Amino acid sequence: MLKIYKPTSPSRRGKVGATFEELSKVAPEKSLLVSLKRKAGRNNRGVITVRHRGGGSKRKLRIIDFKRDKIGIPGKVASIEYDPNRVARIALIHYSDGEKRYILAPLGLEIGDTVKAGDEVEIKSGNALPLGSITVGALVHNVEFEPGKGGQLVHSAGSAAQIMSKEGNYVLLRLPSGELRKFHHRCWATIGQIGNIDHKNIRLGKAGCNRWLGIRPSVRGSAMTPRDHPHGGGEGRAPRGMPPKTPWGKPALGHKTRRRKVSDKMIVKRRK
Repeated sequence: MLKIYKPTSPSRRGKVGATFEELSKVAPEKSLLVSLKRKAGRNNRGVITVRHRGGGSKRKLRIIDFKRDKIGIPGKVASIEYDPNRVARIALIHYSDGEKRYILAPLGLEIGDTVKAGDEVEIKSGNALPLGSITVGALVHNVEFEPGKGGQLVHSAGSAAQIMSKEGNYVLLRLPSGELRKFHHRCWATIGQIGNIDHKNIRLGKAGCNRWLGIRPSVRGSAMTPRDHPHGGGEGRAPRGMPPKTPWGKPALGHKTRRRKVSDKMIVKRRK
């Protein structure tokens, strides 16, 4: 659910935030927390490799179960929680053997529901199966690239991949980007669409909200000097006069940077 703020100040005007009504617990499970040190976009030598990062609220990392390797052991949903490290909500699962784990919370998963992982479990939201055991047309998330490696695809709020067809040892999936790609039938995935589907409609409203998220301001190249950026300089406001570039002269805005990979043969149709 979304909350539209009243325009009591310029920063509140147009601000849209989440109500967090679906959350059932404020404090996270301590046994599944890890300290997280901020790097502010710097590498091991202290050199900035990713710009516009730094500051932000303190966070702790929630350990998420992307492998779903509790085969045949049922688990009960104990709570739906907020995770500051991702846009999706997470669900705390209490398994029958006493272990606790976090998983990505799919749409429709509620407290008290039972989830399970296995080759022949029921096709319902939150259950994990190999792609070869899931019916054609089903929506899935947390998809593995390689069998046993753990889910690497479709993790963000409101996203889902759809199983289009099966052929031999491979299953054809349509990813959220529109790409059609083949996956081995032993790759695992979780049933359902990821929840928090209203996240795309959130409007931060002010620059300070970005600072809370650890995002620092970005300056336009055209506002810089020629020594700082290829778009800089000129008398008054000047056009770029060239294809858009980064401060280091590399093409920007849509330039293809993907190199040839062995996995390219699995792509049936690219996203563009």
